[in-house]
Amino acid sequence: MYEHKKQPLASPKTFYRRVGKNLLFSMLIMALCLIIGTVGFKITVSPNPRWIDCFHNASMLLSGMGPVLTEIDNTTGKLFSSFYALFSGIAFITNIGIILAPIAHRFFHKLHLSEN
Repeated sequence: MYEHKKQPLASPKTFYRRVGKNLLFSMLIMALCLIIGTVGFKITVSPNPRWIDCFHNASMLLSGMGPVLTEIDNTTGKLFSSFYALFSGIAFITNIGIILAPIAHRFFHKLHLSEN
């Protein structure tokens, strides 16, 4: 069986730095997804909605609350809204995983160290 050297548990400073980096990375991903949604709604929805309405709709879909713009009357806008909703669900779940990864890693590392 493969034997490996057990690493000590990371210091609290290192752990908090990892959590902070993952939070920052997650926020950057969410900001990019929000920009995609806002611009996509602005381009595809007619009649021409205001930027704040596009931002609001993208934010609501990205957070899982559901769409706000109900007057989407063209096929392109409806298709974008549908695919963006699916994309948003995956992006949201992925970001939760990114945020929780260092916490789960520390938990399992601590559990593994306490086995001995």
